[in-house]
Amino acid sequence: MKVIENVQEMQDFIKGARAKGLKIALVPTMGFLHDGHRELLKTGRGLGDVLVLSIFVNPAQFGTKEDFKTYPRDFEKDLRIAGECGVDCIFAPKAGDMYPEGYQTFVEVTEASKNLCGESRPGHFRGVATVVLKLFNIVMPNKAIFGKKDYQQLVVIKRLAEDLNLGVEVIGVDTVREPDGLAMSSRNSYLTEAEREAARCIPEALKEAEKGFLKGERDSGAVVGTVKKIIEKEPSAVVEYIKVCDKDTLADLDRIEDGALLAVAVRIGRARLIDNRILGKDKEGGRSKKCSA
Repeated sequence: MKVIENVQEMQDFIKGARAKGLKIALVPTMGFLHDGHRELLKTGRGLGDVLVLSIFVNPAQFGTKEDFKTYPRDFEKDLRIAGECGVDCIFAPKAGDMYPEGYQTFVEVTEASKNLCGESRPGHFRGVATVVLKLFNIVMPNKAIFGKKDYQQLVVIKRLAEDLNLGVEVIGVDTVREPDGLAMSSRNSYLTEAEREAARCIPEALKEAEKGFLKGERDSGAVVGTVKKIIEKEPSAVVEYIKVCDKDTLADLDRIEDGALLAVAVRIGRARLIDNRILGKDKEGGRSKKCSA
């Protein structure tokens, strides 16, 4: 397994692989890998001849008062998991190489970035879109794999790939959960034991709302109300948003007609936790389909 930090070296490695006709699968991460990342890597291993894992805590997607400096990092653990998952190459660039002095170019996916986390984290998805575009340009993957826990991110990246004709197939992988239903996330490490117990209210609320939908509830306000009632019973949980949206555009829906995204963001202690459920037809969000490379 190669570990590459230099952008030019990474490009040279990929050019050599592509010259041999090899297909590249990329799993972009910010490191601190867990079983959710393992699932992404497992998917990637089955889709490409060369599996690349990128590890880069991207400063451009963090706000000034967010947790960039304290974001959990454990490169030795990441190396171990990458090896166990059959990664061929880890690309771990330095911030100064990705954003050298004088850097001034950013890309924005305007509409898909507006709602949900885009409202509370201005500039976040501009940073996400920019770094993913840079990674796509450097690694030149045929396929890129992302988790559906970050559903809005997946929609944004699909739109980015389609709109800019990047020739990358963007693939979403189902959320991996703890035994009690909590979505796996690197930020779960922020939770104290008591806060971790409190966080169970999030998957419980989503599950209850899904039950209501399956029994015939189609009013978005009622669905949101079910989730809110359960989460707000937990004193340490602070709701940032609970929304029912179109799966593809992420626009708010008053009524669920042909499937929808139910998405939440909740703060518990230091952790900002996001989660979602697809209500109705379980079709992956975003308009982008396969773009062969």
